[in-house]
Amino acid sequence: MILSNSDIHKHMKQKRLIVDPLNEDTVRENGIDLRLGSEIARLKRTNVTFDPHGENKYQQFFKKEFGESFIVNPNERILVCTLEYIELRSDLMGFVNLRSSYARIGLSLPPTIIDAGFKGQLTLHVTGGSFPIRLYAKDRFFHIVLAKLTSDSVKYRGIYLGQKGVTYPKF
Repeated sequence: MILSNSDIHKHMKQKRLIVDPLNEDTVRENGIDLRLGSEIARLKRTNVTFDPHGENKYQQFFKKEFGESFIVNPNERILVCTLEYIELRSDLMGFVNLRSSYARIGLSLPPTIIDAGFKGQLTLHVTGGSFPIRLYAKDRFFHIVLAKLTSDSVKYRGIYLGQKGVTYPKF
């Protein structure tokens, strides 16, 4: 079952869904909008091999930046984070999408879900389009469609629990 705005408000009132900070325009008709954080990590072009089973020095593969705005270059891949910290109880999960205005100018986000029981800021991968695009921290950037599971999930114990800011991949 997809949650409507009245269901979302009800879950927030019961503290089954936490979004912090919560703005007036966060809750939408059938989901929540989250804002872009003030930190990104650009994926570098390199011939160094990333080994998911090895010891990686992330500065070889990523360059972190902090600011109020960022330019995403054509076809560039970046990691971004949400401004908001969220908590989903064990009976809620989320489907993450770009807000359609950003998709319409060529940005893309791979299919992403938020596991039931997740707590933290989201780190997401965005790919640039055909021309440079300036993004602004604190702008509504992501839309999350929330779904109620048919029963409670196993308690989330994933490696990204409680993450803050852009978080590098963990294997």
